[in-house]
Amino acid sequence: MGIVINQSFKNTITTYLGFGLGAINTLFLYTEFMSDTYYGLVAYILSTANIMMPLMAFGVHNTIIKFYSTFKTKNSLNSFMTLMLFLPLALTIPIGFIGYIGYETIAGWLTQKNSIVGNYLWYIFITALAMAYFEVFFAWVKVQMKTVFGNFMKEVFHRVGVMILLFALYFSWITVEQFLVGLVGVYVLRMFLMLINAFYVRLPVFRFYRIDKISSILKYSSLIIIAGSIATMILDIDKFMLNNYIEIEKVAYYSVAVFIAMVIAVPQRAMHQIMMPLTAKFINDNNREELHDLYERSSLTLYIISGFIFLLIVLNINQLYHIIPEEFSGGITVVFLISIAKLYDNLLGNNNAILFNSDYYRMVLVFGVVLAISAVLLNMVLIPLYGIDGSALATLIAVLLYNTIKIFFVKAKFNMLPFTKQTFKISILLILCVIAFYFWEFPFNAYLNIVLKSIVIGVVYAFFIFRLNVSDDINEMFKKYFKLK
Repeated sequence: MGIVINQSFKNTITTYLGFGLGAINTLFLYTEFMSDTYYGLVAYILSTANIMMPLMAFGVHNTIIKFYSTFKTKNSLNSFMTLMLFLPLALTIPIGFIGYIGYETIAGWLTQKNSIVGNYLWYIFITALAMAYFEVFFAWVKVQMKTVFGNFMKEVFHRVGVMILLFALYFSWITVEQFLVGLVGVYVLRMFLMLINAFYVRLPVFRFYRIDKISSILKYSSLIIIAGSIATMILDIDKFMLNNYIEIEKVAYYSVAVFIAMVIAVPQRAMHQIMMPLTAKFINDNNREELHDLYERSSLTLYIISGFIFLLIVLNINQLYHIIPEEFSGGITVVFLISIAKLYDNLLGNNNAILFNSDYYRMVLVFGVVLAISAVLLNMVLIPLYGIDGSALATLIAVLLYNTIKIFFVKAKFNMLPFTKQTFKISILLILCVIAFYFWEFPFNAYLNIVLKSIVIGVVYAFFIFRLNVSDDINEMFKKYFKLK
């Protein structure tokens, strides 16, 4: 776990920096500098681009990680990497062509509730393409076990760019239309900078020799498109579908609530960057002992860290909504529901990495298709009944089902579970902390209340985590950075 902890720690810092900047953008700058309608439009553009991204990438970002370590000669490896660079074009070119000839039809379908969306469909396509190739170039360096720069670009760069654009909008240096063009430009620039870094780490040598595993590679890429799309869809289908049922400004309210809850996903996102290639290596080497150890320890580490973030969010949420504009306060229930879903995601450890890099990825596809259909149907039923709360509930149910299925499947095929008796101890601690602190507040203003309450929660939680000795990795970090014995 040494390389995992080392790079994950650096990635966690970078990711939290990104989320800190994102919090400023999402909670304060967007809400103050932009109208709710255009904020909802931005959320819709980015969410739809995220849904399209796995399709545009042709699954290449996952395929590189799965197959890279299986090639032992330079010629075969160079041919493989050459294929990975050009394969996404097999879908992006046809998608662009279909979008061009069918623009009016597609726009008509998407603008039934909010007509403003129809003017910005090409923004979605270009952003999705930039996101897709960014992930391809990021995977290019992941397999070299170099993830820190890529994680900085993934988490920080675009948020700094958006912040600059928002201030430019506030000072009337640009119009809102120019802001939207600049938003797309930030993602395109990020892609090109990642390309430069990827080629600096490993300069491509273009070879077009026959690849022995070509059939397996193309089959995996084709199927992982759907699997990857499903994983992304579960996170973003809600905002996409909300556009068809409610006013677009309410999509902005929902996006703020989801962003708050998504902070819980930071540890998983940070650790995932290095766990994917490491898990693939253990599977390719048939090293079940190391794989099982990584499964349990990654689950424990992520559960402890994300559990603490869960407490900070849930126990401070009422005060947090006193700070941001009042019209956004209707998202408190959304925060609770999505927070539980993201906490469960962290509890799975490197479960996704195991499934995506094993020979059983086809079953993930089957589970995912069923679940995606369920998520869409749940949203169709619950959004008209409960609005944005219904969408959050649909997402929670979908995530609970999907993750539970994946846990049982890994148990059946690998005879491994991520849970230990320490998992139970952490769960009890989280429940007790919620009961003890939720209704207790300092009699100060919201900002000071959040700071003081967070300090108290942090001290109590850290004390019990250390004393209960639930994780050797976490305790070693305590000893190293706080000189504890």
